[in-house]
Amino acid sequence: MDFDLPKSVSNLRARVRNFAEEEISPIAQELDEKEEFSTKLTRSLGEFGLFGINLPKKYGGQGKGYLEYVVAVEEIARIDGSQAATVAAHNSLGIGPIYYFGSEKQKKKYLPKLCTGKYLWAFGLTEANAGSDAGATQTKAENKGKDWLINGSKMFITNAAAPITLGTTIQAVSGTRPDGKKEYSCFLVENETKGLEATVISGKMLWRASNTGGLRFENVLVSAGSILGKQGDGFHQMLYALDRGRLSIAAMGLGAAQGAYDLALQRAKNRKQFGRSISEFQIIAFKLADMHVEIEAARNMLYKAAWFCDQGRNITKNASMAKLYCSELAHRCVHNAVQIYGGYGLLKNNMVERLYRDQRILEIGEGTSEIQRLIISKHIGCYDNDKENDGKQ
Repeated sequence: MDFDLPKSVSNLRARVRNFAEEEISPIAQELDEKEEFSTKLTRSLGEFGLFGINLPKKYGGQGKGYLEYVVAVEEIARIDGSQAATVAAHNSLGIGPIYYFGSEKQKKKYLPKLCTGKYLWAFGLTEANAGSDAGATQTKAENKGKDWLINGSKMFITNAAAPITLGTTIQAVSGTRPDGKKEYSCFLVENETKGLEATVISGKMLWRASNTGGLRFENVLVSAGSILGKQGDGFHQMLYALDRGRLSIAAMGLGAAQGAYDLALQRAKNRKQFGRSISEFQIIAFKLADMHVEIEAARNMLYKAAWFCDQGRNITKNASMAKLYCSELAHRCVHNAVQIYGGYGLLKNNMVERLYRDQRILEIGEGTSEIQRLIISKHIGCYDNDKENDGKQ
């Protein structure tokens, strides 16, 4: 076994870290304070090659794997959760479903322009009464022959209402299955479509420089050619996309943990109390040691899951494990970092304060920690009607 990253991945890490430190870090605090989404910075992210990073070059992508992708997201999240959220949501939930399930016509129409940074695409799943219970979706799509009529609403959708949002993949109830259960289909709906209203959600505690939107559909008419993949495949498409999205949320957790650790270690070495650096006090040294150990464990868990993804293997359990562990690790690391900073860690001009706020969504978005534990417990055979499939992971 070789635990060294391929040179190409290490080089990518260095390039992304340099970009994040030079292009994102100087303006991250100001964008957060103003709660401002930056079209200019988003375009720079695209020009750098961070959109469509794991898409084939024929669609405008970089032709890289999920390992490269999670490393890139990790390095951005180390500096700023908002920009990491923009990259992660656009790649995993925006571009991903179109690439995996779209027709060749849909891929050629949307993917090249979505890789440039000039446009964003979102994935509309969450509703007022449909979060962890995705089956409670109430948005409906009614078959009108050659067209479909969509009515309903979505909320808390990243990248859905930005000035450069081109559209959103919408999951809707499209009928009833033979067993009497709801049938779900996904539709590609452009933001300029008549009857669609996109509203920016503001006043957020976290990801303040990332765009979060609410969508309202009033008799939105789309063609049959807007269906993503096959009618009735929407629920499967959503689960597939979420598995891969959880890898990016895990990467954001790992990046936030690393950023908090780096700041805490530097602060502990520089802060003098009782005539010596506080890093020399055992209670502080042990906090830093624990952070370092857990970050190493999280990185190995996440990179293994990304490697599984690149190998075409089932990643449901591994993605949930990585997402659960990395998001909760971020919580522990930023908590310790603020503690080490003391009162200074509570000031808004301090990066550690922003990391503390930004990490909170990671235990909620892309499936709560409770849902991840449910998924994992099913995969290890805790329920009589769920077969143990650990060996297939």
